[in-house]
Amino acid sequence: MSADKENQDPSLPSEAKVEVNPQDEATAPLGDSNEAPTEPPKDPRLRRRVLPNPLIDDLNHTHLKKGVLIPLKTTQEVRQDHTIVQALITRAPTRCANDVLTSTAMNLFRLTMISRALRNLHGESNANNLTHLRRCAKPTDLPAHLKTQFMNDSAAGRQIHTAKSSWIYIIIGEVKEFTREELVEALTPIEGLESDLFLATIPIPLLAPTSQIQAAMWTSQFWPTVYRKNNPLGPHPSVVARGNEEIKDSASLWMALAYRVALQGQAAGIGEPIGCVVVQRDDNGSSLVAVAADARWHQEPNGTGGTSLPMTHCVLRAMSMVAQKLVRHERKEKGLPMTSPALEYDAFQDQPLIDMERECFEQDHPNKDGYLCHAMEIYVTHEPCVECSMGLLHSRMGKAVFAKHMPYTGGLSSDDRPDGGGRGLGLFWRRELNWSLLAWEWESDSLPDLPPIGPTTHV
Repeated sequence: MSADKENQDPSLPSEAKVEVNPQDEATAPLGDSNEAPTEPPKDPRLRRRVLPNPLIDDLNHTHLKKGVLIPLKTTQEVRQDHTIVQALITRAPTRCANDVLTSTAMNLFRLTMISRALRNLHGESNANNLTHLRRCAKPTDLPAHLKTQFMNDSAAGRQIHTAKSSWIYIIIGEVKEFTREELVEALTPIEGLESDLFLATIPIPLLAPTSQIQAAMWTSQFWPTVYRKNNPLGPHPSVVARGNEEIKDSASLWMALAYRVALQGQAAGIGEPIGCVVVQRDDNGSSLVAVAADARWHQEPNGTGGTSLPMTHCVLRAMSMVAQKLVRHERKEKGLPMTSPALEYDAFQDQPLIDMERECFEQDHPNKDGYLCHAMEIYVTHEPCVECSMGLLHSRMGKAVFAKHMPYTGGLSSDDRPDGGGRGLGLFWRRELNWSLLAWEWESDSLPDLPPIGPTTHV
């Protein structure tokens, strides 16, 4: 099979075919007839391809579509306490919720007046931000415990909770936003409300749910809740799903290459069996940019004992090699030689040390106009340590995938560390940082286990 037919989706033709709508051509602006037409967008499925490279050609047909990608949870998702606050609700006569649009003008006017009164009262307070809660709820839609409570409170409550009730309950907002006197003054002038204004306090979740299941659970526990397919505690579900779709087929191939690099580095005696691969993905597919093994024991006078310099970890070495490729291209364009310092001891160890590193380093960068590691992907055999995780953020990496979770030392996971080691940092997505990336743990039995490393090893 020729190299041109690498790793193609069976549903894709051997060459990408893009259909152009004749109407689009007819409405295109007139210009110089010699101008090249604007290239139409390519099939997004092409992004899932793996472009040929001598380092992976033998892996293409045996290590694709293996394993499962598990998205990492942010620190807020892991430790969300689902803050519960107290909210005020009232009730007013109206048609059933499904008939609101066709209700009489008087009933619609009553709802409008209530909404207007509440807006005038609390302005732009947090009450307007409870968009994950239904503002209005029919008596039949309330949780069972609220139905029972309101039905038994008074004779009016029992009458309202009939099969054909013409009343609805309205959530006003957090208790801290109002006083009872303010609400009475704002709501009692509205025609149709009870002479003795009904006000009740109920607990509600302050933050939006992160799944449909959670929304259903809160609906039964607190108040009718809506899942709007967003995530206030982390990356939007659609962003995660789109990223997962792009990399799920080829993640196992890139991880297989990272395993090879790790074993070659260990065999060469330069470090622990840890390796990583950096990939550039564009509309044509994914291309190999850099590979690096752990080099913490290279040139170390104490051999394989003692602590290691984080700069010699495979993640930081790989990112440095990406940068060196860009610098090499810039100097070549300017006619300048690419020189390396002659150091008796190199603390960074960012020059290629094993055959796979050298072969990849000699290849040109697939995006010579790139900036750092912007939007690239990194595949690591083990979860990066805290310093390497911060390096991923500073280099503007787009996606990170690791195969083995390092609960004591990893910097990407948000899970609490064992044996009282403190909380996980979840550095891939934190609101206080000015960059975030998507991160997954890859699970599969398609690759043999690497030689073990100590649980407190910083990768």
